[in-house]
Amino acid sequence: MADQLYLSLWYPNFRLESLPGALEKVMEQFAAVGGSSRVSAATAYPLSWNETPAYQRIYRGEPDDEEATPRAAIAAAMEGLHDDYAWEFELIWELWVPEQAAGFDVMWRQEPRVVRVVGFGPEFDAGAYETNGHIRIDFGPDTPFLYEDMDLDEDAVRRVKQNVQRLVEFTNGIQKNGGISTRLLWSESGESLARKLIDRLQQVN
Repeated sequence: MADQLYLSLWYPNFRLESLPGALEKVMEQFAAVGGSSRVSAATAYPLSWNETPAYQRIYRGEPDDEEATPRAAIAAAMEGLHDDYAWEFELIWELWVPEQAAGFDVMWRQEPRVVRVVGFGPEFDAGAYETNGHIRIDFGPDTPFLYEDMDLDEDAVRRVKQNVQRLVEFTNGIQKNGGISTRLLWSESGESLARKLIDRLQQVN
């Protein structure tokens, strides 16, 4: 069963004024591993996720859209810094996915997947940052890193490993260049992705 996958980041002596710069560094690392260098959407939520967004913008997604650069998009969405806000930015990266036509072997192609980068104000949703991180990256379902519901042949194993490698490079880049004190890769169910991946590949070998 698919499980939501997250990466939570905490920073030493963190202040709200540091959040825009920290978000930009995360997005720089995302672009460095082949993710988009432009933001596709930005939203600001007041108080909690249940509230109507106070700000929302969808970008064209074109490479030359300067307003969609991380710095510009962050500045626009976070023009007013509020302790009780959370800011969510959507970016795109491409991961390998299987495609099977009737009567043919499985073909693999790269497909755009949404990644959400969220920055938390200290008072948003009763201090949600304490468990979610000052910044949380939402990778969506862990399916592209496991494909638990299909038989993996040699080609499939290679594609899954390439997806996992992109995830590893991103998390390692943040560890090295992001100025964080703690990071945690976690899933909604609490299961370890590393353990699930090891078990999955052992089924193949």
